[in-house]
Amino acid sequence: MNERRYDIDWLRVTTIGLLLIYHVAIVFQPWAIFIGFIQSSESLESIWIPMSMINTWRIPILFFVSGMGVAFALKKRNWKQLLGERAKRIFIPFIIGIFVVVPIHYYIFQFYYKHDLSYAAIPSHLWFLGHIFSFVLMLLPIFFWMQKTNEKNPDNWFARLYRSPFILPIIALSFVLESLIVNPGIYEMYASTLHGFVFGFIAFFWGFSAVATGLKLLDTCLKYRWTLFVLSLALFVFRLLVYELKAPNYLMSIESATWIFAILGFTSRYLNKPSEKLKYLSEAAYPIYIWHMAFLYLGAYLILPFEMNVWLKLLLVNAITFLGSFAIYELIIRRVKFIRPLFGLK
Repeated sequence: MNERRYDIDWLRVTTIGLLLIYHVAIVFQPWAIFIGFIQSSESLESIWIPMSMINTWRIPILFFVSGMGVAFALKKRNWKQLLGERAKRIFIPFIIGIFVVVPIHYYIFQFYYKHDLSYAAIPSHLWFLGHIFSFVLMLLPIFFWMQKTNEKNPDNWFARLYRSPFILPIIALSFVLESLIVNPGIYEMYASTLHGFVFGFIAFFWGFSAVATGLKLLDTCLKYRWTLFVLSLALFVFRLLVYELKAPNYLMSIESATWIFAILGFTSRYLNKPSEKLKYLSEAAYPIYIWHMAFLYLGAYLILPFEMNVWLKLLLVNAITFLGSFAIYELIIRRVKFIRPLFGLK
């Protein structure tokens, strides 16, 4: 159980990479400015179809994986050590991001639209970090108790439940109940919403429990991965053709769950392998996530005014976002010792 799960590392890295692509895609939607993004005068609404496919699971699976990470960490630390480690890794970058990183892309937005410069301390895209740290504070007593219980009695009822395939519909049902009780106006709107907080809390808890009970959930996902993938794809196609991507919340939540299970199954099968590339990307992913919006807005600011093919603009904004984010990590954050802890690195 102390063996490192490289598939979980790959999943976190890949999901953060998709997050960058997703945020760039927003720039080329006709509603981008309404959620605070610089907006292209030419839209690419067709690219929102694949973005909508990943939209139901990209944030929930990050919460799920974050919960798994806390469970792994708790195996080697007591609750005080875990709380201190999470404060250094999550809370400090969260605060640094709010006062150092987030103002950069807000000022770029204001320059682009010729607004008066102003800034109020808000988390912006770093809302996710605030939620994760809150979940650690709220659930740590339960997690610590659960961990000790599982150590004393590995065959407890909760562990047996996780060894059963019935755990999949139970987790899916919790997603459905959240969607019915909270009833979000836009299901995919996780950022700084009650839906994002409650759904994230549930996914975080299930992710922790999956590791605490022996990772049997991954075995179940591995066994049924093709069935889960076909079901997920069918639910997406049904949502696209029947509801034009805006299905009822309960259907969206079921689709979210099946995608998460399918992805866990496939990554468990194919990506549970160490590599030097993974070692590099696993460390780089966190600072890149923190900084990517600054370079995304810079890319939009520089590229959108030019007269060129809109697909080329999309490519160039993506390139500036990725290259800029990697450059600040590689040239500064990775190499300057006193800066590393400010962005969650040892």
